[in-house]
Amino acid sequence: MAEAIELYRQSAIGVALIDTLNEMVSSGALSPELAMAVVMQFDKSICHALDKHVESKAVFKGGNLRTYRFCDSEWTLILRNTTFKNEEIETVLPKVKIVAYDMRLIEEPVEPITCQQCQ
Repeated sequence: MAEAIELYRQSAIGVALIDTLNEMVSSGALSPELAMAVVMQFDKSICHALDKHVESKAVFKGGNLRTYRFCDSEWTLILRNTTFKNEEIETVLPKVKIVAYDMRLIEEPVEPITCQQCQ
């Protein structure tokens, strides 16, 4: 099963971080071990931030379910022309991909961290 953490690494900020770390490792400015430690800290920090600091709720409705798949405890849904609405905006997106995991099945839970806001 692909780990849920991979979704965060494939986000724009995750890709930028990994590209920068790869450049630093190839130029000799950073050891591969330290680069991996930074990526592991990113994983912990992004999980913590989403769990503790994101309070916005979004609702989606309408649209067409084009495809769905359930494999290895992972749901993948492809929606077309779906309306998303939160407290501030409402927008229609032409294509949306939703990937959902049962986090209880992740073998190695990410150990909790604390940030200055949470202390």
